[in-house]
Amino acid sequence: MMHQHAAYIERVVDLLDPALNVLHDISIEEARARVRSGDPAAVRAIDGSFALVGRDGRTVRLARSLDRPMRYFLAKRAEGPALFIADRMDTLRDALAAEGLAGQFHPSYTRMVPAHHVVEIQLVGCPDPDPVYTRFFTPERGALPADLDVIGERYIGAMRAEVGKWLTHVERAYGGDAPIGVCFSGGIDSGSVFLVVYDTMRRMGLSPARLKAFVLDAGGPDVAQAHAFLERLGLGLFFEAIPAGDAPLDLHETLRVLEDYKPLDVECAAVLLRLHRGIRERYPEWRVLIDGDGGDENLKDYPIEENPELTIRSVVDNLMLYHEGWGVGRIKHSLTYSGGLSRSYVRTYAPARRYGFDGFSPYTRPSVVEVAEGIPFAALTRYDVPPLYSLKGDIVARGVKAVTGLEMPVFPKRRFQHGAIAEPELRATFAVDEASCRRAVHALFA
Repeated sequence: MMHQHAAYIERVVDLLDPALNVLHDISIEEARARVRSGDPAAVRAIDGSFALVGRDGRTVRLARSLDRPMRYFLAKRAEGPALFIADRMDTLRDALAAEGLAGQFHPSYTRMVPAHHVVEIQLVGCPDPDPVYTRFFTPERGALPADLDVIGERYIGAMRAEVGKWLTHVERAYGGDAPIGVCFSGGIDSGSVFLVVYDTMRRMGLSPARLKAFVLDAGGPDVAQAHAFLERLGLGLFFEAIPAGDAPLDLHETLRVLEDYKPLDVECAAVLLRLHRGIRERYPEWRVLIDGDGGDENLKDYPIEENPELTIRSVVDNLMLYHEGWGVGRIKHSLTYSGGLSRSYVRTYAPARRYGFDGFSPYTRPSVVEVAEGIPFAALTRYDVPPLYSLKGDIVARGVKAVTGLEMPVFPKRRFQHGAIAEPELRATFAVDEASCRRAVHALFA
């Protein structure tokens, strides 16, 4: 007696929005072909912001830029596996439910594609082999001279080049009169981005009248700082405060949008949601925003003493520690979330998408990160913490002066959320702890 076996059928369901890919001098078809090839040099040469899928038979390859969260879920079916790919957990859940596969879903079973890696998945069925990770971005560490003027000019010069490409994209995608907003606090990162955008627009013959520096007015010190920053440069006309309103920050809504539970990222996302909501209410048609996220990671400007797992040697001596965490293949690397800014950029991406904005963070671009990783931090700091903390303002201010001719004010460091709402008040009115937030995120999918 002959037995007939059902055909083995594997599926790839790409739920990513192709319109969010911003590519320079390359078509999306060519970019996908490069990802499909698995050639790390070819993927590294993709210039822009992207989250791409390439399929070659039963081999599927995924790759993303640092600023584009990308997740996948491998579902079981009798006829063969199905790989679902999206930027959000709830999108994956809904897609599975629509195909009668909801019982397989749990948020911890989703996987985030780590930035700077091609992830190769073989759709061969049970048991599923582990993905293969191939790094496509490996900047050389400590390659620059220990000269702050040279470093600053190279760093801000690279950022300006990325801003120029982005402004060209904005002109093509939205037209020559599209307004441009900077998520602004007057700090080093948002301040330098604003000044470079302003200067580059003038050099490109674009009207700076399209530009605004949006500051969330929630009673914190950022409003005064942002106003002082711009007034010192005679640019106060670009200042625009966005009232936060009287309603308290909404933890449940923040966790629903963020789909993550790290307290500092939850705080940041909650405040960004309030800023984006305020901009959207005032300007219903506004689309384009730019910010300085990634600047702290690039110049290693986080309080080491707040994290008992870190020492200055681990911060200085590990490649892109703040961008990627401990890294793929390490015990503490999270398969569900990845690590570093690869994980936490959702705090910026998700609030912008929630309110229909197209955002951009030039400090996340590989050309800028490459310069930052080339800074000889060990030689400049001699593994002493205070010199490390002072480097960022010095480097960026020198670079802004060299590239734009503007004297950038430098204020003491403060996290974005603690500038919008004074830290004691934020902690008193928006209490966040990791364990309860983790349970709450899981409960969203119960």
